[in-house]
Amino acid sequence: MAAVVPRSVARSAGARSGRKRTARDQVHPPLQVNRALLSVYDKDGAVELARGLSELGVEVLSTGGTARLLIDNGIPVVRITDYTQFPEMLDGRVKTLHPKIHAGIMAVRDNRKHMAQVRRAGIPPIDLVVVNLYPFEKTTAMEGIGFNEIVEMIDIGGPTLVRAAAKNFRDVGVVVDPADYSEILSMLRQYGRLTEERRFELAKKAFQHIASYDTSIFTYFSLLNPDGSLKTATRESPFPTRLSLDFFKDLSFNNLLDLDAAFRIACEFDRPACAAVKHTNPCGVGLGRTASEAFLRAREADPVSLYGGITGFNVEVDLACAQAMREVFLEGIIAPDYSAAALELLRTRKNLRLLRTGSVRKDAPGGNDLRRVEGGLLVQEWDSQDIDPHRGKVVTRRLPTPPEMEALRVAWNVVRHVRSNAIVYANADRTLGIGAGQMSRVDSVRFGALKATGPLEGAVLASDAFLPFRDSVDIAAEAGVGAIVQPGGSIRDPEVIAAADEHGMAMVFTGLRHFKH
Repeated sequence: MAAVVPRSVARSAGARSGRKRTARDQVHPPLQVNRALLSVYDKDGAVELARGLSELGVEVLSTGGTARLLIDNGIPVVRITDYTQFPEMLDGRVKTLHPKIHAGIMAVRDNRKHMAQVRRAGIPPIDLVVVNLYPFEKTTAMEGIGFNEIVEMIDIGGPTLVRAAAKNFRDVGVVVDPADYSEILSMLRQYGRLTEERRFELAKKAFQHIASYDTSIFTYFSLLNPDGSLKTATRESPFPTRLSLDFFKDLSFNNLLDLDAAFRIACEFDRPACAAVKHTNPCGVGLGRTASEAFLRAREADPVSLYGGITGFNVEVDLACAQAMREVFLEGIIAPDYSAAALELLRTRKNLRLLRTGSVRKDAPGGNDLRRVEGGLLVQEWDSQDIDPHRGKVVTRRLPTPPEMEALRVAWNVVRHVRSNAIVYANADRTLGIGAGQMSRVDSVRFGALKATGPLEGAVLASDAFLPFRDSVDIAAEAGVGAIVQPGGSIRDPEVIAAADEHGMAMVFTGLRHFKH
C-alpha cells in the first residue's frame, strides 16, 4: 500500500530552500562532526564528552561557566566571545544570540546560496550542538525564591540554539540529554559520523524538551499576576483559557494510576501508613508505628485483592517492611525512600516496580483535575478541601467516643479516594471493609460488610455522599457499626438520623461530599 503524504509536507520537501529535489533529499549521508558547541547548565558528563570530542579532532566552542569547566580540565576550548568577537552582555542574557553562531548552525549544507553566504561572512559550519537549559521548573519549587529570580531562570539562548539545530537536523546533530553523551561519542569513535536516523531522533527529543520547558513556564505564569502574586478566583475563572499538557510515561497507564492513588492515600495520614490499591481503589489501608506494621494491617484488610496490586507508603520502606512484603505478589511499591537493605532485597523480586518520591505531600493537591470525554476535556478543581470529623456536626443524641472519632477520621480520609458510590468500614488503625463503585449506595454498604475479613462490632462507617435512606443505617447497625460519618444534605436526613438514634449509634455530618468518579 502506498503511503499518503500530506500535500503541505510534499510541497515543503520539494521546495526546500528554493531548490530542485535531489537524490540527497531521499537519503542524506551521515554527518561528519568537525565543530561542536557546548553550552550546558547541567554539567554532568560535559567534561567527558568534550574530552572525547577533542580527542577525535573536533573543535569545541563553549560559553561562560561551561568553557571555564572544560579549560580547568585541560580541554582545548574556543570561547564564544573570542569566536564571535562580541562580549557577553546584560548579565549573561545575551551570549550565543549572534549571526556567526546561528548561521553556522542553520546553513543548509547542500544549498549553494547558503554556503556562499556563510563563506563570504567567514562563518564556518557548526555540526553538533550540545545544550541543556536553566532549571526553571526546579527553581519555582525552591523555598524563598523571589519572582524576579525565577524570571531570570527563563532560558533564551539555549532554546534558540536547540530549535535552530533541531530544525536543521539533516545537517546538524543536537543533544539535550546528558544520558545520550556516551552513545554519541561511541558512534563518532566507531564510524566517525552521526547517521541521519540518529540525528532525526535527537531532533525529536530536542523539540519535546523545548515544548516541556515552555509548558512549565506557561503553567507557572498562568497562576500569577504581573507582580508575581498569586491570582485569586474571585473575579475570574480558576481555569486557564488554554491548557498545555506534557507527559513522560515509562510505566503502564494502569500502573501509574494505581501508584499515584496509593501514594496519595498514604499521604493523608501523619502516622506511618500503607495503602494497598487495586484498579485505583484501595483494598486495604493500615496505620502503625512502623512501615511494616502499617503494611501488615493493610494486608489483613483484604489479602485476596492485594494480589497483583500496588502498595504506597508515607514513610521510608525499611528492611523489616521489605521482608513483610516478600511473600506477596505486588506490581509496584511507591514510597518517599527505601533503606539500602530494603532495596537490595526488593530488587531481587522479578518485575516489581519501585518508585521513590523523595518527599511526602503534607497538603492536598492543588490545581485542576482533568477527565477526557468524547470530543473534549473536562476540567474541575481537585477535591482538596476537607473537614475533619472532629470539626463536623454531631446530629445524633449520642456523641462518638474518642476511639470512634479516631476511627471516623481514618474512614473519612480513605473514602475520598474510593470510587463512588463509596463506603468504608474502619477502626482506628486500619480499614476493615470497602464497598466501591456500586450502582446504589445500599449495595456498597452491603458489599463493604461482605468484604470485611473479621467482625465489624465497634467499627465505624464513612460514606462519600449523603445516605439517601435509612436502609444503609439499618444494615450498618446489624453489622455492629457504632458510628457513621457522612456529608448529610439529603431530604431524608431526619429519617436517617432517627434510625441512628434508634440503634444507639453516633452520626457526624461534615457538610462536604467527595463523590469520586
